[in-house]
Order: sequence, then structure tokens, then C-alpha cells
Amino acid sequence: MNHEHEDAHCQCPRTADFDSAGPAATGRRAFLRNAGLLGAGATAMASGATVFGPAATAAAADATADAKRGGAGIYDITAIDTSDPGACWDPDPENPVFTLVVMPDTQYMFDQDRIHPAPMEASFRYILSGDEDANIVFMAHLGDITQNGQAGEFAAAGSVFEMLDRKKVAYSVVAGNHDVSGTDQRGATPYSGTFTKARAAKSASFGGASPDGYNTFHIFRGGGRDWLLLGLDWRLSPAGFAWANKVIADHPTLPVIVTTHEIAYADDSGTAYLSDYGQQLWDGLIKNHDQVFLTLNGHYWPPGSTTLSNTAGHDVHVHITNYQDRYYGGAAMIRTYRFDMRRNTVDVSTFSPFFRGMDTDQVNELAGQEIELTSAVDRFSMAIDFDQRFNGFAPVPARPARPANKMLIPGTLAYWRFDGGGADGSAVGDKQVIRDLTGKGNDLVKENVSGTPGTPLTWSATEFHPDQPGHGSLRFTGQGHPVQGAWLQTVPNAPLNGETFQHGYTFEAFFKLPADWDSSQSAWSGLLSRWGMASEAGKSGGNTDPQEPIVTLSLSGGSEIQWNVYPLNQPGASTAWSHLLPLGTWWHVAIVNDGKVNRMYVNGCEEGRNPSTPAIGLTTLNHSWLLGGYEYGGAINQIHNGWLGDVRITNRPLRIDEFMNA
Repeated sequence: MNHEHEDAHCQCPRTADFDSAGPAATGRRAFLRNAGLLGAGATAMASGATVFGPAATAAAADATADAKRGGAGIYDITAIDTSDPGACWDPDPENPVFTLVVMPDTQYMFDQDRIHPAPMEASFRYILSGDEDANIVFMAHLGDITQNGQAGEFAAAGSVFEMLDRKKVAYSVVAGNHDVSGTDQRGATPYSGTFTKARAAKSASFGGASPDGYNTFHIFRGGGRDWLLLGLDWRLSPAGFAWANKVIADHPTLPVIVTTHEIAYADDSGTAYLSDYGQQLWDGLIKNHDQVFLTLNGHYWPPGSTTLSNTAGHDVHVHITNYQDRYYGGAAMIRTYRFDMRRNTVDVSTFSPFFRGMDTDQVNELAGQEIELTSAVDRFSMAIDFDQRFNGFAPVPARPARPANKMLIPGTLAYWRFDGGGADGSAVGDKQVIRDLTGKGNDLVKENVSGTPGTPLTWSATEFHPDQPGHGSLRFTGQGHPVQGAWLQTVPNAPLNGETFQHGYTFEAFFKLPADWDSSQSAWSGLLSRWGMASEAGKSGGNTDPQEPIVTLSLSGGSEIQWNVYPLNQPGASTAWSHLLPLGTWWHVAIVNDGKVNRMYVNGCEEGRNPSTPAIGLTTLNHSWLLGGYEYGGAINQIHNGWLGDVRITNRPLRIDEFMNA
């Protein structure tokens, strides 16, 4: 395993031609000045001290000689300009996409007289940039802020952190072994004198600190929920362990991210393993708290990760990230964890804002290799079903069923739901009538394909869309080759049978296809359709199939939804399509016609394959509507294989916020 190397073993350069008087240095300083990182006098600060290293001009070196502090060899950094009136940190806490920024080991930036604040400043300016796509909600430093833990080093680093303080950025810091020694009971140190409780408390995310001040917790908001981040000291004492366990226990519904300097190390393949101290953290804190789903540490290189299973049997992602061994001491490189709650994915990237912000012709060969790291351990994605992972301590409350009368909005012609018909798994009887809840008489009756074995149509009390008004559905187990199954259809005298919808309409249905859905057996099965062939209706346009039904909401040859209808104003068909819908998932589909054109919506999202040709009304032959059945050539040709939930039909176009899943 590759432990953190001491200086004697580190072969990478800690200064480079960025600190010379050559072209690269000139470009660097031009970049800093143009970005507002430097005021007038790039190499010599107002105090007469350089902050870029000993390889400055002779005049600057002479000026700095008098500015050194005692025997520490630290340059006066009080003149560093960390203000930025234009920068704004204003993340959107409700946005389903948000970013946690991690900054590991910056010790080579703050090493006695080798003070290089510009890389950290560049990283902080990126955080302050207001990148809407990133939506940065929090920044966590992983320790080893400085190389020697000296007061002057912390003064330099602390000055840069004022950039975040001024804009009230939510952030945390932890001490590493180069910052402190011993456990969190060590007493006062330059670290604790710089990153005080009072300083931490200025952040809106600050939740509290341990009595010794070396451990903090923070609650930040992202993706519409609160997250707890523990910033733990280099070495926890028994009191530190007790404090951390209590913090988690006091916030029993919050997902937890643990940050500290050491937990795991990695081999050259990027596989991480718990260190001896990491095992102590695992046993004494992490494994017994199901809320902890992610741990982040620096200290070792190379970077890597592993996934461990806690006592609840759930995943804990363990990540190590550290770049101090790379060119320019890592240049305060950052790692971003971009949470996308919609995709249940965390996208991880690693890059250097310092190098990335330079003009291309000013980036030297080695810096060019560090602008962004794209190996499998530096750029990757993690799939986390957040609702499922957090269900044990923060279950998403199920949306309650809604009364049928709340769904009878103006214009409702028919509304069917299946949440009170029978016990789960029981058969729908042959004489069962499913009432139209509008009271308008559009009731449904069961029809069977002769010779169908078993119970092809059953009640389900456990399967339904999470946003469905009625908590129940019907399970159809039909097929088309040969045709078998049962379906529902409106009674012969139903008013809906003659409806032409000349002024618009909305058809809505909830449905689910089983994971083993087979297109060879179930292609072109209908969710909702209308008896009557196109040829019977006198339709003969160029895209007419004379034997197909005049109205159908059906599955295509794959798991795409097709709305194929014969409008009153067209000699042929008008067709809208969905995208390919994954199996084993509940969906809501809505077809909306505003009296002119058709629009298909899936889960409230408009599809892209909607026709632009005007389609007015729907042709009728005054025959019944079918649920779960599809006719072709005047006979039942396919029976649905899957679940159908609530179905509603209105005689007007609905807004998205009026849909049943709204």
C-alpha cells in the first residue's frame, strides 16, 4: 500500500517554472491579474513580500527579506486580495442536481517559505463562480491544509479561506497529520486558532462542534432534502467517537457523509482498503449507522474506492482522493460529486481550476496533463437509488389514495379505478361490472377469449403507480399468439361509445409492463382502444390500414406507446409515439388534444414524436371502447400483458397540473 510519502521520498517537484521569470510565470501572473486574483504589482504584494516562492526577481527577493517572520520563514500574506465583489455563491437547494466539492491535501501550497495560495484561490473562485449546472452546495477540505502545522502557514491558508467566509459558503475543514499530532484532545494548536468554532459557526450549514473544537458537523440542503456531513479530526479520542455517534443519533433521518483525513488507502488498481485507523472508524462509528452511505478521505495516494456492506446489509461507498504527489503539489485540485436525484446517480469528476483557467498557449507540458484527470479512479459515476438506500431511516411517505370525487374534474366523461374490487390476486368474475365513477353510465364488463385457461384477469391491491389516485390495479395476462386472455369493454349503450370529441380531449392511463414482457407475444396489445375498423369508417388515406381500429392507445412492436387514431378531418391516421419505456416500471400516459393537434405526455413530460398536422375529433362507429384488448380485422387480436391502473377520459385538453399524477 502507498502510504503518504514524506518529503524525502517525494520525487515530484514542488515548485516549477510558474515561479520563474520565464514565459510560463508571466502567463500565470497575467492570468491571476486578469482574473482579479492579484492587484497591482503581481510579484510583490503591498507589504513588499512575495507569495510565489523564492524564484522571483532580485528586487522582490530583497523586499521580502525584511518581511519574514522570526524563524518561521513565512512571508507576510496580509496583503493577499481575496475579495471578489462579482462572485456570487447562491446555490438552489431544491434543484434535483447539486454538487459537493472535495479538496484534499493542499499541504505543498502552504509549506514554510513555499507559500502558493493562487491554486487554492482559483479553486475557490470556481466554487464562487455560480455555475448553475454544477449548483455547488458545499465544499469539504480533507485535511493536511499545511505541511508543517506552523502558525504562519495557517495564516496564509486561513486568509484564502476568507474568500469563502465573505460569501458565506457552506464548507468544512478537518485537521490532517501534517496539521496536528495526537488525538482531538491535544489542546490549542495553530489549526484550532485559525479554524475556530466561531469561524465555522458563520456558515449557515454549521450544526455544531465537539467541545475540543476539532470535530464539526454540518447540515446542508441539496436536491430538496437535508444532508449531514461529519468533519472528523485526524484521530478521534473516545470522547470524539462518543460525540460523532451522538450527532448521528440526534439526526436519525438524515443521510450522512463522513469526511476525515484517513480512512482508506488504495492499491495501483484503484481498489481501496481500510487502514488500521479506518478499521477503527468503521467499527466504532460507520458500520452501525445505516445513515452513513459515503466516506471521503485524503492522506494516501493513489486515489481509489471500494464499497463495503454495513450491518444493515447496505452499501457504504468508501473513497480516497489525494493529488499532492502530482505536478505542482496537486495545484489544489478538486473533486466534484454531482448528485442527480432524477437519475439516482452521482457523477464524479476531478480537475484543476488553476490550470484550467489559463490560456492554452500559457499552459506548460506538465500542467496540460493535470487540467482534468480522466482515469477510471478519477472520473466515474455511482448508481445510488436514493429512496431505496435511505428507506430504512428516511422512508419516502407514500402518497395517500385520493377520493374518486376529487378526480371528477369538469369535463370528465369516464373514470375507472380498480382499488375496491376484490382481494389481491383474486379473479375478476365473468359477471363483474366495473362502474364508471362519473355516474354517466360508461360501465365496463368483462369479456373472455374462448378457451383461455386459468384466471387471465385479476385484482391487484399491491401494484399501482406511486402517484395514482386509486391504490389498486388490474393484472392482465393475455397474449396474441395464439390469442388468449380477458379484457374489459364499455356496455353497448354507454354514452362514450358515440362521443366524437370535436372540441378536444384528454385520455389518461396508468400502466406497467412486467420485466419478462415479450414483444413476440405482446406486440400491438392495447391499453385502450375503440371497436371499429378504419375501412368501416370510410378511411382510405395514404397511411391507412383498413383493418386496424379507428382509435387505439397501444404498445408498438416494442415497449413504446402509440396513439393511432382516425380524426374526423383526415382521410388517414394521426399517430403519436412515446420513447422506449423500460419494463417493470409504472408509467402515466396522457394524450391531449386541444381541438387542433395531438400531444402525448409520459409522466407529465411531453414526448418528441407528436404530429403537427391538425387532428380534429375522433371517428366513431358507435361501438364499445376496450381496456386491455385490441381488435384487428373485426376480431380480438391481442390481449394486454401487464397492469392497468386508473383510467380517465375528459372532453377537453387538460393542463399538466390537472393530470391524475400531478
